[in-house]
Amino acid sequence: MEQHGSSSTLSMWKQRIAYTFSGFGQAAFYNALSTYFVVYVTTSLFAQIDTKLAAKLIGIITGLIVIIRIAEIFIDPLLGNLIDNTSTSWGRFRPWQLIGGVVSAVLLLMVYTGLFGLVNINQTWFIVLFVITFIVLDIFYSLRDISFWGMIPALSEDSHERALYTSLGSFGASLGFNGLTIIVVPVVSYFSFIFTGKHAQQQSGWTVLAIIVMLLAIVSAMSGAFGTRERESALRVKAQENGNPIQAFKAIAKNDQLLWMALSYVCYAIANTATVGVLFYLFKFVLNKEAAFSIAGVIPVITGFIVTPLYPVLNKYISRRYLFIIGMVSMVIAYGLFAFGSASLAAVITGLILFYLPSTLISMTAILTMTDSVEYGQLKTGRRNEAVTLSVRPMLDKIAGALSNGIVGFIAVAAGMVGSATATDMTAANIHTFKIFAFYTPLALIIVSLIVFIVTVKIDEKEHERIVAQLEHQLDAINRRV
Repeated sequence: MEQHGSSSTLSMWKQRIAYTFSGFGQAAFYNALSTYFVVYVTTSLFAQIDTKLAAKLIGIITGLIVIIRIAEIFIDPLLGNLIDNTSTSWGRFRPWQLIGGVVSAVLLLMVYTGLFGLVNINQTWFIVLFVITFIVLDIFYSLRDISFWGMIPALSEDSHERALYTSLGSFGASLGFNGLTIIVVPVVSYFSFIFTGKHAQQQSGWTVLAIIVMLLAIVSAMSGAFGTRERESALRVKAQENGNPIQAFKAIAKNDQLLWMALSYVCYAIANTATVGVLFYLFKFVLNKEAAFSIAGVIPVITGFIVTPLYPVLNKYISRRYLFIIGMVSMVIAYGLFAFGSASLAAVITGLILFYLPSTLISMTAILTMTDSVEYGQLKTGRRNEAVTLSVRPMLDKIAGALSNGIVGFIAVAAGMVGSATATDMTAANIHTFKIFAFYTPLALIIVSLIVFIVTVKIDEKEHERIVAQLEHQLDAINRRV
């Protein structure tokens, strides 16, 4: 018995490590796609094209990304429904982690090479093929992301155990996302110099970075696919038939707690992703300290190491509702420092600490609330929609990434932070434009997010326990009648 228990514990920890590493590669991929792809577009993709034409093409590309991702709002629930209705010996989620991870990784490399140089040969064909490639990339990325987070309810029905997996997934994601921020400038600059002899970000450097991210994404997808196992339970077995796509949309529409949390989260996510996207421009054009940009990656890695493992511990004594509120207040203070102290490296660093410290508290609360809304929706509708319900958060991240891409691209052009421009070229008007869209607008979204959460979101740990108990009671009653 003791040996069996030891083996079971070892297997459990192997699964937890595999899940954590899967999140690591997934988040690095997302950062490359949502943040640095726009930096690549505005600085290097059109470097060999006339400046005026390049500015127009930057606007077209960033605009297309926004349109494509907003249009795909209606696709993600369908992908969630596809996953929910998948039946294999691997389970529902693992096959899509592997397939989605591999396909999207290869396509990421393609867009980071200007479709292998087509951008410099024929811009019309480049735009057409870019749209097709990006749509396919986004769909397979969504399958990977939905299956990754959607697996949490399949791993456990206990709210605290889910908090542990959410913590591990978020911990790996934090390391992957911010680890890429740390290496992006050194890697791109180093390999640009190796291939061109120039101390600036060139196409060759971005290509090497894309190769690194592609390989990491593939290996991490394999980790999630082969290193985890779904757990069957009475509630999951009872809900094997998950309905058609129309029922999937109905499941989301009837889950009011999911929708309110989604509204609060998307406001936060847009603000957060847009701010992360402009940090490179803050260091390069406002502070004139591009070499110090790695700080923007080191700080979240350190705060992630501290806060993410502590979340389950903090959550034992402090309701996640209050952890969310505390995190939002910290972000409000951070934006104040960015807005009024953007010319001071010390003020920016302090702002970055206050900005990144609560990100785990906020994102994990949102993920857990949406995860617990699986049972809430099951109680209301009689159907258990795991992947459909949890497709909402990746969908929101996609919306946030799309809008932030548009915001960052707009800021770069409007503030004159494109091409070969430097900090010495910036005027007071340029800096003012930058601040309005980089700091004041996200701050307003954070305040809206906090108000929506406080007023409308009711699911917490105790409420979830009550819902699960009621579902189990209903299932027992059905079994007794049978």
